[in-house]
Amino acid sequence: MAKVRILPDRVANQIAAGEVIERPAAVVKELVENALDAGATRIEVEFRHGGRSLMRVEDNGGGMARDDALLALERHATSKIAEAADLDRLASYGFRGEALPSIASVSRFELQTRESGSEVGTEILVNGGKFIHVRDCGRPVGTRIEVTHLFNSVPARRKFLKTDQTEAAHIVQCVRLYALACPRTAFTLIDEGRVVFRSPECATLAERIAEIFGRQTAESLVPIETVEPGLRLSGLIGRPGIGRATRHEMIVFVNARPVDSRTLNYAMIESYHESLPKGRYPLAFVFFECDPAAVDVNVHPAKREVRFRSEPQVRSFVIRSVLGRLRELGTPESPVELAESRVPQVDWRPAVGPTVDRGVGGGPDFSKPTATGPNSPRPPAQVGLSVAPSIETPRSKIQNINWRFLGLAHGSYALFETAAGLVLLDRRAAHERVWFERLRAQFRAGIVPSQRLLLPVPLELDPVSAAMLLDRLKFLHAHGFEIGEFGRNFFRVEALPAWMEPADAEPFLRDLIGAFREGRLPENNTELAHEELARLAAAKAVRLPESVGEMELGALVAQLFATPTPLTSPAGRPTYIELNHGELARRFHK
Repeated sequence: MAKVRILPDRVANQIAAGEVIERPAAVVKELVENALDAGATRIEVEFRHGGRSLMRVEDNGGGMARDDALLALERHATSKIAEAADLDRLASYGFRGEALPSIASVSRFELQTRESGSEVGTEILVNGGKFIHVRDCGRPVGTRIEVTHLFNSVPARRKFLKTDQTEAAHIVQCVRLYALACPRTAFTLIDEGRVVFRSPECATLAERIAEIFGRQTAESLVPIETVEPGLRLSGLIGRPGIGRATRHEMIVFVNARPVDSRTLNYAMIESYHESLPKGRYPLAFVFFECDPAAVDVNVHPAKREVRFRSEPQVRSFVIRSVLGRLRELGTPESPVELAESRVPQVDWRPAVGPTVDRGVGGGPDFSKPTATGPNSPRPPAQVGLSVAPSIETPRSKIQNINWRFLGLAHGSYALFETAAGLVLLDRRAAHERVWFERLRAQFRAGIVPSQRLLLPVPLELDPVSAAMLLDRLKFLHAHGFEIGEFGRNFFRVEALPAWMEPADAEPFLRDLIGAFREGRLPENNTELAHEELARLAAAKAVRLPESVGEMELGALVAQLFATPTPLTSPAGRPTYIELNHGELARRFHK
């Protein structure tokens, strides 16, 4: 039987690194937190190759003396707490004393620091947990930490890292969170020598959001501040009707610490159930404050998860606060975005714009997409422009399906009588399937009708989204968009695919960038990218009229059954349900 033994410090540090240092972004997080705890008013972060080859964090905080710097590299050495009771009144980001020794044990770690009142600074170099040298150095007051060759001493960990782009995105997101948490601290973020964002000291949270996410985002927010005994919620939230396809811009802080809290996230989403359609997420940059003893931040090594002593109390307080503020604002100020997701409308007018090959019988031909070349004339954009599927399907084709139209129910469902019983058709799901097949065929062929805009649509993005858009401009141009860079993180949309309304351009592109960030349109899988783009586009292209006739619905049914998979929408919902005679008889107890 093996003997029990105490692990060497070097091995213990590497084990701790597995808990604390999951990826390069975790290194940046720990170092930025230390800088903020040191009272820094200026922090500069630089990284290369997604943090694998270099991460540098430099600040103008209080700095350290030589003895303190050496002690900081020992496990559980910290200046933040002294006894267990201090965990109930934490006022700092860090407190465990594990980060620096854990980082130094799995990288080449160089620390330069100088405290106020000292004539010289201290430089410490550690490689894979082994001290190389400790010597004097010249530097201004503050601390500079450079981490290179991360995980070189533990190659098994290194191979689990994602691509440079993915790791870089995590680092950028991490720095943005702390920049939002501390608007009075100047932040600079540099990736591969390129400034991702540089934000000076900001007097308000709104200014910091405008610096990082763009003025368009900042202008769509409204302030919120609610106080109850022991609880406070403040910050900025999105106006009713303005949402996003992902949660990247729903950010919460607990006692100024950025966290992932299911309690707070679900409370925010629940508060917007009257203001946003299902599947959309609110814009939110909110700070929740409570007694430090009422929240446990020591749940997870990364300190991103927290646990509240009274989860129901917190949840109800946040819902009351946000819902009350939204009701003060009244009806959505952006009805276009809210309506487009809830009750879109089909435009049955003749298509204005590029000629469209409808295929045999006037229905969409899914094997032959629209043929418009670069020299084809393109009309200027008009409000309400819509290239809808043709409805001039021959009556013979409709009669072959043998469905007799009875009427509409709730505007969205069409009721038909069939030889087998009754059919209830979801008009939107059917239209989405028709559009999806047609658009996917166009994307595969690489020939997409496009419309130039008389008035370009402005688009302001945060630095991460702007970089992602620039990387995928070629893909977008191949699918009917024409987008030009018009300044730092600012773009102009000059042309759109013929199926899109100009008013839909900005929200659709933001959703598309969200899909890029989540990897749903991979660059290395063209077929999957075409399919996902067609799915997103089909949802935008469909616009249901309030009233529709028998011929139009008959043509829709014919076009639906001309598609390869008429039974479901692109999202997997049924396009129709059928109640046969046996089911009807059972329901009426016959």
